[in-house]
Amino acid sequence: MEVLFIDVSGNIGPAFALTIIAGLSTGIGSAIAYFIKKPRMIYLSFSLGLSAGVMIYVSFVELLPQALENVGEILGVSAFFIGIIFIGIIDMLIPKAQNPHHLTLSSEFVGFRKDDVLMRAGLFTALAIGIHNFPEGLATFGTALSNVKLGVMIALAIAIHNVPEGISVSIPIFYATGDKKKAFLYSFLSGIAEPVGATIGFLILLPFLSEGVLASLMAFVAGIMVYISLDELLPMAHRYGHSHTVIIGLMLGMFIMALSLLML
Repeated sequence: MEVLFIDVSGNIGPAFALTIIAGLSTGIGSAIAYFIKKPRMIYLSFSLGLSAGVMIYVSFVELLPQALENVGEILGVSAFFIGIIFIGIIDMLIPKAQNPHHLTLSSEFVGFRKDDVLMRAGLFTALAIGIHNFPEGLATFGTALSNVKLGVMIALAIAIHNVPEGISVSIPIFYATGDKKKAFLYSFLSGIAEPVGATIGFLILLPFLSEGVLASLMAFVAGIMVYISLDELLPMAHRYGHSHTVIIGLMLGMFIMALSLLML
């Protein structure tokens, strides 16, 4: 069977740009930590629910169906679960204490004296989030490579949930060092992993980029995003005690994604 290779060169620039924006949004979380003295957790719960709604809806309604249509059910479903296994393995390799899925962004750090324990916690958190952001960069890039408008929505969803991750890096480092600039820098650097993931994925996949590979990548990305939503976003959102707010955000995220797809 002849393999049809496709030209996506026109989407490479926007795909990289969206990935960079999504990744560096961790720096926004770092800034928020210092400009808002008493952030309301209800806003965070809503935002995380919104992000999960966007990612879950687009995965099951857009990415996976397109993959199944282009490469068939067996290959499409396989790519989907390979994506889940891939991000799951990365998740399990990160120690629970430094895993961004298990962090609590409350006032627990406030009032701590400067010490090496907090500094170590912040650095390990930055490393963990950097590793975790790597496949997210590939997800944003892969989606935008196929459909820039769809990539914008994915980048926005990932950017929203990168904000609290930025807070989780900056807070312990700030209370360990008293240096806002250093805290912001480490938070900022943890987001660099997303464009790095996109770059590596691009270099590996570009020579083999065909309709089938691109469709399989979309299923792979769907698996990653479903895992992130169910294992990270929703549990983290519910942790702040605003369950109904989370559901409202989730449903609104799906509704917004549905409207945007209808307009594409």
